[in-house]
This record gives sequence, structure tokens and C-alpha cells, in this order.
Amino acid sequence: MKSFLIGATSSGCGKTTFTMGLLRALTKRGYNVQPFKCGPDYIDPLFHSAASGQESVNLDTWLGSEKHVCELFSHYSSNADISIVEGVMGLFDGYDKSKGSSGEIATLLDTPVILLVNAKSVAYSVAPLIYGFKNFHPEIKLAGVVFNMVASDSHYSYLEQACEDAGVTSLGYMQRNPSLSIPSRHLGLTITAKQEMENLIQLAAEEIEKHVNIDKLLAL
Repeated sequence: MKSFLIGATSSGCGKTTFTMGLLRALTKRGYNVQPFKCGPDYIDPLFHSAASGQESVNLDTWLGSEKHVCELFSHYSSNADISIVEGVMGLFDGYDKSKGSSGEIATLLDTPVILLVNAKSVAYSVAPLIYGFKNFHPEIKLAGVVFNMVASDSHYSYLEQACEDAGVTSLGYMQRNPSLSIPSRHLGLTITAKQEMENLIQLAAEEIEKHVNIDKLLAL
């Protein structure tokens, strides 16, 4: 069973859009994919379930013990080909420094991290940012980076060079596209009609299949 956590440098990087697109893309390939969500969030798991056909499970060290989180992950992953954990906020954002953060969950589960970076209005300057996330916590295995909000192929070439110089594998990108945005509202995400949700999931999956190296991601 393969597993990884989708983290980000901050909130607003597009973790949920990327996660549900990847869930759908892998499900279309015939994989049995089990989704998880860091924290007590009850809305993002609905998107996960719609994308994968599997119930998404919360992993939260604030409301549950570390032992309980590990047992949940092990139990629900037992019949899966791939388990994907969507992080919360930035990778190290917890209720007490990094306590309860996505990074803590990744360390607890001993699963690698795919870091999502918002590349809007930035290019090669992401190199020190990525380098910092790679080296700040040595126990976290940063397997690769995916960029969101990329303007063009030439824009991505600068980002790819930044990854290379930071010593992290670049796995691809998602283009800047307003149609890929999930509307926000107070205390969460707006749950739209089922067909609108399905259209968004399918569009995200197509974007990932086009611009993200899924085979390399799974190999890492």
C-alpha cells in the first residue's frame, strides 16, 4: 500500500482541489484509493468521497490520541492500494506550534509529503521557501512539490529550476484557472449542487492528468 500526505506552504494553496482531482485521476486508473483529512473538518471529506467513492476519515490528534489516529489509518488503509491524507492549513500549522499539524500527522504515520505551493506572482524565489520546508524538520520526508496557479509553461520552467536547486523533485503543476476554485464561505466551503461538484472534480482530474507526473509521484 502506498501512502502520502498532501501538505502546503499555507492555507489557500488549493489542497482540496488538488486532492479531489488526484483521487479521481487515480480512481480512473483502477486504484482503490482511501482518502483521509487532517483535523476535524467535516466539509472537505465530502469532496473526497465524491471524488473517490470511498468514505473519507478524519485524523486528528487534538480530539484523539496518537494511538487512535494510527489505528484509524491502519484500519481504513488495510484494503487500499493508495491512501491519501489531505493536510490542513500550512504544513507546520498546529494548535501549539506544530502540535496537531499536518507535519505531525505525516511524522506519526511515517508517510511522505507532497508539498503544494501557490506560484501566483512568484517564480525562482520559491527555491529558498522549498528548501526551508525540506530542511526545517528532518523527520518529515518531503518527496516532491506540485505548483498551483501557474501561468504558463515558461513560468513553470523557473519553478522547476527552483526545485532542482532546492534539492526537491518537481512533480508538475496546475494552471491558473478560475473554474478550478472552490467558493469559500464562513467556517468552510460552499457545498454546491452535486453536478457542479462533479464538474469541478472532473476538471481538476483532467488538469492533473495533463500537467502532473502521476507515475513519478507514485514511484516517490
